[in-house]
Amino acid sequence: MQEQTATNADTQVASKVVEMTDCSISFGGIHAVDHASLDLHQGEVVALLGHNGAGKSTFIKLLSGAYKRDTGNIRIRGEEAAINNPRDAKAYGIETIYQTLALADNVDTAANLFLGRELRTAWGTLDDVAMEARAREVMGRLNPRFQRFKEPVKALSGGQRQSVAIARAILFNAQILIMDEPTAALGPQETAQVGELIKQLKKDGISIFLISHDIEDVFELADRVAVMKNGQMVGTAPVHAVTKDEVLGMIILGKCPPGATPGPGAMDAE
Repeated sequence: MQEQTATNADTQVASKVVEMTDCSISFGGIHAVDHASLDLHQGEVVALLGHNGAGKSTFIKLLSGAYKRDTGNIRIRGEEAAINNPRDAKAYGIETIYQTLALADNVDTAANLFLGRELRTAWGTLDDVAMEARAREVMGRLNPRFQRFKEPVKALSGGQRQSVAIARAILFNAQILIMDEPTAALGPQETAQVGELIKQLKKDGISIFLISHDIEDVFELADRVAVMKNGQMVGTAPVHAVTKDEVLGMIILGKCPPGATPGPGAMDAE
């Protein structure tokens, strides 16, 4: 029995693709992130929740390389990771899809997917044929209904633009995605479309940190929730172990319910 327990523990550790431990960062004496820890497993979606200013975006930017942590450790697939800028993060297979999407509106899908990493022919000219073929391949896997390859992305719907941003992230074999409010400002139909994209990414074994304010989306898409308040990690919980009201209690009051694992910033739930 003890041998079986040890084997299960080893398997769980081996499946972790990200481990952020005791991470902190301050700005002008303000502790934006205060000794926060979080992990992410293979093919898992972890939703990071909290009020504006709770520290969730700053915390996740330590992983994306947008900020350099003051203290703490980051391990990727069990190995210590030196992530000091976005280029370092990309080298570890980490890609970030920000709420603004950062797309070039006046060019088409293929041009956006290969922006800054264009394919060229033997004569040094842009290989538009090869780039469109790759674009059709990756979009066909991600969103088979997408057909608007020749149009500038500014003509696409919000859900289609989100598809392009996700395709750009996974085109070069990213295995860890950070998604910042992917359904913000989208209608119900487009929100459902993005949800299907996230489910497809999970099936492909891609691991996702999902920053969101939408409790309904979180319970539909995430495997676990992690809640931050005042720069600290209140706690984490499998979505099946907590209710929506309990998660709201974590967000608003900083109280950790029985089904959650408390962090250093948690209060005991009454």
